[in-house]
Amino acid sequence: MLLSHILRLALLTQFLIQTIITSLESGHFSLQPFTSVSISPTSTIQISQNTMLSVASTSPTAATSQNVFVAIASDAPPQQISSRSDHPVLQLGITKQSGAYETNKFYANLFLGEQNNSAWTHPYSVAWSRGGGIASSWGLAISHIERTQLAWASGKPPEYFINPVCIHSVIISAAELGSSTTLTTDTLKGFSVNANLVPSPGESPLISFPLVQGMGYVTGLYNGATILLQSGVTFAKLTFVGPTEYGSNTYKYRIVLADSTNWLIYITPTGATGAPPLRLISDTTITGPSGFHGTVQVAKNPMNTAGEQIYDASAGVYPTSASILGSVKGITGTYTISWQKAGQTNQTLLMFALPHHMESLSSMTSGCVTDLKLETTTKGMATAIIADELTCVENNLPTGIGFNPWSPSTTNITSLPLTAVDAINCAAVYELSEDIASQADLNSMYFSGKALAKFATIVYTTQVLGLNTSLAAVGLQKLEAAFATFINNKQICPLVYDTVWGGVVSSASYVTGNSGDDFGNTFYNDHHFHYGYFVQAAAIIAYLDLSWLSSGTNKAYVDMLIRDFANSVGDDPYFPFQRSFDWYHGHSWAKGLFDSGDGRDQESSSEDTLGIYAIKMWGQVTGDPNMEARGNLQLAVQARSLQNYFLLQDNNAVQPPQFVPNKVTGILFENKIDHTTYFGTNIEYIEGIHMIPLNPASAFTRTKNFVTEEWNQYFAPWPGEPSYLEPTKIADVNFSRDSHVSAIIFPAT
Repeated sequence: MLLSHILRLALLTQFLIQTIITSLESGHFSLQPFTSVSISPTSTIQISQNTMLSVASTSPTAATSQNVFVAIASDAPPQQISSRSDHPVLQLGITKQSGAYETNKFYANLFLGEQNNSAWTHPYSVAWSRGGGIASSWGLAISHIERTQLAWASGKPPEYFINPVCIHSVIISAAELGSSTTLTTDTLKGFSVNANLVPSPGESPLISFPLVQGMGYVTGLYNGATILLQSGVTFAKLTFVGPTEYGSNTYKYRIVLADSTNWLIYITPTGATGAPPLRLISDTTITGPSGFHGTVQVAKNPMNTAGEQIYDASAGVYPTSASILGSVKGITGTYTISWQKAGQTNQTLLMFALPHHMESLSSMTSGCVTDLKLETTTKGMATAIIADELTCVENNLPTGIGFNPWSPSTTNITSLPLTAVDAINCAAVYELSEDIASQADLNSMYFSGKALAKFATIVYTTQVLGLNTSLAAVGLQKLEAAFATFINNKQICPLVYDTVWGGVVSSASYVTGNSGDDFGNTFYNDHHFHYGYFVQAAAIIAYLDLSWLSSGTNKAYVDMLIRDFANSVGDDPYFPFQRSFDWYHGHSWAKGLFDSGDGRDQESSSEDTLGIYAIKMWGQVTGDPNMEARGNLQLAVQARSLQNYFLLQDNNAVQPPQFVPNKVTGILFENKIDHTTYFGTNIEYIEGIHMIPLNPASAFTRTKNFVTEEWNQYFAPWPGEPSYLEPTKIADVNFSRDSHVSAIIFPAT
């Protein structure tokens, strides 16, 4: 029975590979890299009964640092990775900075395409108006969408919902801006960026906007410009209130828009110059003083007087950037996002926390929570806190998860019945006789990594659960030879180090000019998916072969891949901080250097999990306690995030209730959620992309209750189907009546 499950799962993996559907925007690509015919053994495997493996210790060699976000390495990529300075995507309007540049963060639209798609800071989004809209503005437009404004697909449950774009509620601009205006960015960091409006190329910015995730106000820093506020919704009323109670040099105005929403304007001039006068000139235009130096802050107020009191307390101060600290002790992990601030720094910041933050706030941060809430586009309700830092605590780190099958109730499975052992060995003899090298050396880092991870898992299973050291040793030798092709950078599409953005990318698109090659790897798409498989395979190899880590550049190569997609520090000269994972949102973003009307997105939450799990295990086998601890903390944060936003139990109170019956998001964008995939619309594709690859961390992120509900919703057996399809196994694949293949990860028992 176990062998049957293994073979069916392999069939499912092949079946899920389809071509891209054109109804989704560009930036993600699917190919069919494997043939649909069965793979036959290429030779008879020769087994020496005297061959033994010497496995590594997985005990940490040292205690974790006080802050587990420490450097992995700081040296250049191994010398076999050549460099290129001709990346296909130019740095549009980016001010040169030392080190690498972020490519997958919330602000990427500001330097891609026409630069006029939105950046979502949550709960607000901002976009460069670029002369458009009814206000014909050249300023930075601010938008906030309520759930009542969502557009829905037909059907029950609806396939998607989307937030409207180009609703420019308030626009921060200057009279001096016009058709020669350019948008520039500088100081690209993990949680923040500066956006600048320059009247003409080469001049100094007239207005700069520090954009930080979770910021409570959109703040414009004026540098001798004439204040101009505009609206695409149109102004209905402007009221001067006076100085705020908390800052004698900050002055407040109230704005009512034509849609009856209430907004607040706070103006803090540099120096004691008195209240800057604003005048309502027309329903689209408010003017202010010329030559203004200081800040203009805009915030939406859904709470009338109570809301004003909350906003007043922090008006005049604003965040400029953020940093993160993490600590781990036993199964408890803590992380703190600290915001750097400017303006009236004697005041405390107003920032917004997302639902997964609110579930895990420390006792200190819990005391900073207010009653002010604003809807986000795809993350439910954001809650305002008055704090200069946000600390969250995870009390259930998956420290016990290793390479063996794992569940919350049984923990690590270390032995199997003899019938299962026999089945494993029977399958392993067949599969380890295949040509591992040819299956791995493809023109895709994604599918090459999947092949290496597959065979690594087979070798490990044969050794540890199949108790067949001799057979495992033969397979490991072939696996190491296949992996060496990539370490030596001799694969079909070698990696190159991109000196423009700072990262290791496939050479495929350089050769063909096709941005879609290897799912857009050259353009920084999906690196945590692609390289996560390599890291998993390398961790297993290192565990089974004590000498492999110290041979050649094996360790340096794998560390390089991790630094590319999950770098732990912001001052690495070669790679940015956490290219893929977003520590504010608690999950990764897959989209790289592609302009997108709906922002960054992620499809496969389960491959996101695999990448983090692989980092944890690499830290374990290499004796890096900080990396292992970061992996455990990151898995716990991601599990919480996925269970709020991606994997939807019936009692989910974050996503819109009419969408919850879909059970998974499909593709979660910053601005919409679409219950589909980039390769097809079959239910087994959509649910399956959040299941595979199966790994020991699957049962940690996908809870028993969720999986039971998903099974009952989509995959429960029809009358007459065999009893082994009952949800009592870890995994199974079901052939449905119309011959489609469906997948389900069952709750662990």
